[in-house]
Amino acid sequence: MKISFATTSLPDTGAVVVGVLEGGHLTPAAAALDQTCGGAIHRAVKAAKKFSGKRDQSMTLIAPHGCGYSQVVLYGLGKPKDLDTLKLQAIGGTVQAALTSSGETACAILLDGLTDCSLGDASVAANLAFGARLRSYRFDRYLTKEKKEDKPSLKKFTVHTGDVKGAKHTFETLDKIADGVFLTRDLVSEPANVLYPESFAKRCLSLTELGVEVQVLDEKQMKKLGMGALLGVAQGSENKPRLVVLRWNGAKDKDAKPLAFIGKGVCFDSGGISIKPSAGMEDMKWDMGGAGVVTGLMTVLAGRKAKVNAIGVLGLVENMPSGAAQRPGDIVTSLSGQTIEVLNTDAEGRLVLADALWYAKETFQPEVMIDLATLTGAIIICLGGEYAGLFSNDDALATRLTLAGKAVGEELWRMPMGPAYDKQLNSQAADMKNIGGREGGSITAAQFLKRFVGEVKWAHLDIAGVTWSKSDSPTVPKGGTAFGVRLLDRYVAEHWEK
Repeated sequence: MKISFATTSLPDTGAVVVGVLEGGHLTPAAAALDQTCGGAIHRAVKAAKKFSGKRDQSMTLIAPHGCGYSQVVLYGLGKPKDLDTLKLQAIGGTVQAALTSSGETACAILLDGLTDCSLGDASVAANLAFGARLRSYRFDRYLTKEKKEDKPSLKKFTVHTGDVKGAKHTFETLDKIADGVFLTRDLVSEPANVLYPESFAKRCLSLTELGVEVQVLDEKQMKKLGMGALLGVAQGSENKPRLVVLRWNGAKDKDAKPLAFIGKGVCFDSGGISIKPSAGMEDMKWDMGGAGVVTGLMTVLAGRKAKVNAIGVLGLVENMPSGAAQRPGDIVTSLSGQTIEVLNTDAEGRLVLADALWYAKETFQPEVMIDLATLTGAIIICLGGEYAGLFSNDDALATRLTLAGKAVGEELWRMPMGPAYDKQLNSQAADMKNIGGREGGSITAAQFLKRFVGEVKWAHLDIAGVTWSKSDSPTVPKGGTAFGVRLLDRYVAEHWEK
């Protein structure tokens, strides 16, 4: 779908979307269109019993006489003073979703007269377009017999504005963010027979075209380093592990300490010897969601030439049962030298992150470390699919991340941490166990990870409940969400770029 911007003059044909303010008041564009349509819009609004211009209400007029349009969509804007970037993005996404399956090939959207809105014309237009682009995502590369009527018809989405130049400029950055979001959604959506550690690592090499330095460590190199925790997870699979390091040096001071983003990349999680139930196991293709988000984030930072030094570390493995697989009761030695008694091989993500976190800390001495992982089912029980769990050893970092998430609609909820939870990880045979009891499962997982970050400011985002959506929302079609890409980009832009 091609997105473009044009002046506020009315288009000639196709579908057109205009705004109606709360109380049924027409915006200037809607009033101008009403004259062209012989007063049809005014009559429709006056006669409507369930449409009064409240936000997110809509009404469609099919082929109004005399105007030449196939349909006119009246969209309720509510009170302009209540509109913000997220609400505008939602409008753009909702309109795109409604029209893309309607048979229309072109759409023009004109939302003007928002004098009480705190955003300028350029920001209004750019965010409408951004929402439309985010909602347009489809993972359809394996559909070979899809009927024509089931395919998206909308090819052109034009946003009319009084500030075309400004809208284009603002949208340039948002478009780069969408690129990273789409890459993450692609990675999360791929089946595990296509996306496995080696093929994931190869895809990361494409980031070199944006100026990202990419380093790939194979099994032999990781053994030499002593990554016993990560390799223990991987040993049951025919697909060998990889550790991928993505480096973007965009700060003026090239020697400035970087931010480090670490992603759990379990490309398929069967549970290993502690095998999962078969029902729903197909969902475990997206147990690499954290690594997918880090890859998408690094794509955004490089794409928009972010003025920051950033490191992405991806621990890529498969967790499979076989004669070579790790067994419950095994003891492994992590890269840090700490030993771990593996009581449950399905608590594998924390083992992968243990070595990835320590590697990032020791190799790059980062200013901040943030890891993302589809780590625990317990966080889904706590927060459902509305929030990701946030754990941190630094209050300021936790606050900044929470506010960044709220600004982009990717909400975080901070969870408690403390020494009392560590007792559940005590082992008689090793330095720690890889699981605690049933109580506080997401917290004990975070306490486990904390042992591998030292004194570095650190946050852990448990995204198990928000990585995949089973229903549509205005800017996120069902499937892979890419939750975290926009959040972390916002965090970087607000606090680290100068």
